[in-house]
Amino acid sequence: QVQLVESGGGLVQPGGSLRLSCAASGIIFSISAMGWYRQAPGKQRELAAIIIRGGSINYADSVKGRFTISRDNVKNTVYLQMNSLKAEDTAVYYCNAVTDGMNYWGKGALVTVSS
Repeated sequence: QVQLVESGGGLVQPGGSLRLSCAASGIIFSISAMGWYRQAPGKQRELAAIIIRGGSINYADSVKGRFTISRDNVKNTVYLQMNSLKAEDTAVYYCNAVTDGMNYWGKGALVTVSS
């Protein structure tokens, strides 16, 4: 079992920045990838960024150049630094961890970009 707890969401103006954190606990050694997904109102959940064991990173085209995913292996925490935020980035952001055959999700962190 893996437990994920997100933090860092909130309200920010367009052009602003936020950093999301996801603390993982449980069977950490079994995690092969961790990422951030987001779900905007009325839309399907989509991948924002993912970091794979070994260091490979992928971003959705919509966030490339603005978002940065990173991982602190000592703290078992994954971060999503979000810069130059736009109204269309408004969504609930979910942390995800993948192990052999299992997907784990956090409860989500709401990010609202509005003036």
